[in-house]
Amino acid sequence: MPKTTPEHCGLVADIGGTHCRFALAGLDTRAGTIREPQNFAVADYKGVVAAAKAFLKGEGLKTPPEALVFAVAGPVENGRIHFTNSGWSFSESELRRKLGVKRARLVNDFEAQARAVAVLDPAALVHIGGPKAFDAKADGAIALVGPGTGLGVGGLTREGGVSIALVCEGGHASFAPSDKLEIAILELLARRFGHVSNERLLSGPGLANLFGAMAKIEGVRRKTPAPEQITQAALADPKSFEARVFARFCAILGSVAGDVALTMGARAGVLIAGGILPSAVEALRGSEFRARFEAKGRFADYLKAISTRLIVEPHVGLVGAATILRDQAA
Repeated sequence: MPKTTPEHCGLVADIGGTHCRFALAGLDTRAGTIREPQNFAVADYKGVVAAAKAFLKGEGLKTPPEALVFAVAGPVENGRIHFTNSGWSFSESELRRKLGVKRARLVNDFEAQARAVAVLDPAALVHIGGPKAFDAKADGAIALVGPGTGLGVGGLTREGGVSIALVCEGGHASFAPSDKLEIAILELLARRFGHVSNERLLSGPGLANLFGAMAKIEGVRRKTPAPEQITQAALADPKSFEARVFARFCAILGSVAGDVALTMGARAGVLIAGGILPSAVEALRGSEFRARFEAKGRFADYLKAISTRLIVEPHVGLVGAATILRDQAA
């Protein structure tokens, strides 16, 4: 994207429980176009305003951008977000006042990702299983499931060229075990958490929960590593305990993704998003993900006809926020 002036650019952000990513986006450029995204650690800043100001200062803007769209990991209510997985809380009116922008909009991060689907490079959607044909602009419903700091769930429905993003909190739906091991995992986690949501297993912290539960069940005396260490060890040694944990993670993800496909009627496709899996494409393909996705009894044929793909675009939330920003300015 060419260098823009504040009058012709907006600020976009993708904010989760661990990281917040910022970029400038032109108001009159191709949908989803962003410039030089930058990543900030949530823990390093008292709030989003301080992080946004640090980004804008680094961009050398002397006056504020005209508008902003922030994609946030959680439900937006009356223009305000209270994060589930961090201490941050802010509103659209606060952002307008403190950052000096004319327009500010908060959207759920999976609404932003859904809006990005139609403008992503096809190479950013890696085939994982099922039919290889996939048309991001076709009529019908597409579901998104994304394990990251939390578990995001959303979707997009299109009819006659009109698209509507589906915003939900499916990550907090109840975990349903599929075999004896998963029943034992559920029992252990229920004693710890009470309600065991899908997010308690399918997220960064969830991967650690899964490691701890499986270690206890199998008598493995190991201190629970950080989630990224579990993934790295699993990819480095397919015969390791970490690899068994990661394989179970992928299998459970398949079951949940199949449930979401059925619930949303997502016959146009299911996309896996989030920050955990893009570095583990072959491990995901080689896991029971797809088998568990299709293992829905009388509706197995329904699921077999649905393509599953992994989003490997690292800034999909920013791309979606930029698309919303441009559409608002049109």
